[in-house]
Amino acid sequence: MKFFLRLSSLIDRLNTVVGKSVTWLTLIVVLVSAINAIVRKVYGISSNQWLELQWYLFGAIFLLAAGYTFFVNEHVRVDALAERFPPRVQVWIDIIGVIFFLLPATLLIFWLSIPFFEQSYVLNEQSSNTGGLVRWPVKLLIPIGFALLALAGVSHLIKCIGFLRGVCPNPLLRNGGLSAEEELAQEIRQIAQANEATTSVSKGQ
Repeated sequence: MKFFLRLSSLIDRLNTVVGKSVTWLTLIVVLVSAINAIVRKVYGISSNQWLELQWYLFGAIFLLAAGYTFFVNEHVRVDALAERFPPRVQVWIDIIGVIFFLLPATLLIFWLSIPFFEQSYVLNEQSSNTGGLVRWPVKLLIPIGFALLALAGVSHLIKCIGFLRGVCPNPLLRNGGLSAEEELAQEIRQIAQANEATTSVSKGQ
């Protein structure tokens, strides 16, 4: 089990490096979008290259950060029913979800996207828009993004099994045992308490 936990740690580190690096693309997208808007409104100049660059960067953010989002447990969950179960049952639900849904879907898309990218690369596919960008780099993001997500699924599966065997903490929790929803609820309570304290001080004056 130690080997698999080390493997899980390496996968998590990889997704963390990629995820945190990709966050800088958000700033670049904002700057590119702002410059595009200013140039178009002020000078009446529009460039398909810069417009497509925005789309490519957005695709990179979405695809490359998917594994990191899964790792930090910030992906969308529908836990209305599952959250009512004990932690071990919730972990079993995640194991079933990863094995029968996440991994088959990500691996299938990864496999099918490779020839999709290869064909574009061999043909040096260009955008159909006048002055647009070359297409194969953005198509390369598909297999890379889904490979990272599949690896995140493998890492999560290892940690779920480790939790059931009592050798690692519950992977569904983070930051000392608080879920994202519990952190939000705690933050809301703190804000409410701070507002009440401010109101009390104001009334006392």
